[in-house]
Amino acid sequence: MKTRKQNHRHTADLNLDRSQPALHQRAKETQSYDTVTAELPLGLSVETREEVVQQLNQILADTMTLRDLYKKSHWQVSGPTFYQLHLLYDKHYTEQIELVDEIAERIQVLGGISIAMAHDVAEVTLINRPPRGREEVPVQISRLLEAHETIIQEVRSSARQAAELEDDGTNDLLVSQVLRTNELQVWFLSEHLVDMPLVIAK
Repeated sequence: MKTRKQNHRHTADLNLDRSQPALHQRAKETQSYDTVTAELPLGLSVETREEVVQQLNQILADTMTLRDLYKKSHWQVSGPTFYQLHLLYDKHYTEQIELVDEIAERIQVLGGISIAMAHDVAEVTLINRPPRGREEVPVQISRLLEAHETIIQEVRSSARQAAELEDDGTNDLLVSQVLRTNELQVWFLSEHLVDMPLVIAK
């Protein structure tokens, strides 16, 4: 049987331990990727949420890739249109960051797990990987436009399916935010590939 003094010493030791950071912790995942929580009062079945989450994670991975492609272009752009494109690329990058967050949060709202790490994104993205080095402006823009087209096609298909599954929240996100943002960015980019005279009209 412990004495009062021993108990006091034991309590002091525990308090001392609590004052130190508990480093290098590991444990089992609380939820596996590609699963959704079983019960959520959203009026959507588990099967519906699983299907939508899978599609959203693909769009998320491709949106994260496009976001990073914009930053690469922002850093590496050069030539007579450097200033304008440097600013435009960064503007589009910021808008894609907002879409990434909106899509990821929608996945979590549906009880799923959002893809997050770069190496996982690289494994599943449908967007072609660019070289590490600098490319000419028309090539940069062409790569960005191709990435946008990939995402737009995915978004249109997923939005239609979300509507059929009566997931109005996902449909609204995809149409009003993801689709419209990408379409607007395509317009701004594609106009830079039009061959127009700068000083004397043809």
